[in-house]
Amino acid sequence: RPPRSTLFPYTTLFRSRQYPILGLNLLRLLAQNRIAEFHTELELLPVELQLSNEFIKFPAQLEQHIMEGSYNKVLSAKTELGPLFQKEGMYFMDMLVDTVRDEIADCSEKAYASIKAADLQGLLMFTSAKELADFAEQRGWSVDGSVVTFSKMEDEAPAQKLPSTQLIQDTLAYAKELERIV
Repeated sequence: RPPRSTLFPYTTLFRSRQYPILGLNLLRLLAQNRIAEFHTELELLPVELQLSNEFIKFPAQLEQHIMEGSYNKVLSAKTELGPLFQKEGMYFMDMLVDTVRDEIADCSEKAYASIKAADLQGLLMFTSAKELADFAEQRGWSVDGSVVTFSKMEDEAPAQKLPSTQLIQDTLAYAKELERIV
């Protein structure tokens, strides 16, 4: 029985390309950072197919690397596409690399106020300082010599203080009321 996916009508028309189409769809969902939909589609496929079919296994492994935070494996997987998806998959791999770089950039902004440009270039797996400078400009970062300074979000809401004493008193009052009712 063929796998039931949202692409089922298309895969039945093109039975010979069924698994490459399903694999490309999984790759597309990953590249668009639509992880919940990715998992839904993957769960519709039999487990033995997920483990044995290269077109399905490749996107599943990429997703596992993303969940582990092994972004370098995802970025280097672009060169491993080979004959698997040929040119069709390259478009989605480019999108996925951009998505992963954005995730790394988001984490870096939250973790550091500034970082050495060479270190950030390595993290983002850029091959040149020009690529890093262009990326930094897009994100609103300032590059001053060998240091990249991240722009802080001024509109972040300050942490609100919880009225813990009041919450404890209210909870105890509710407990006494429940005790009286029972």
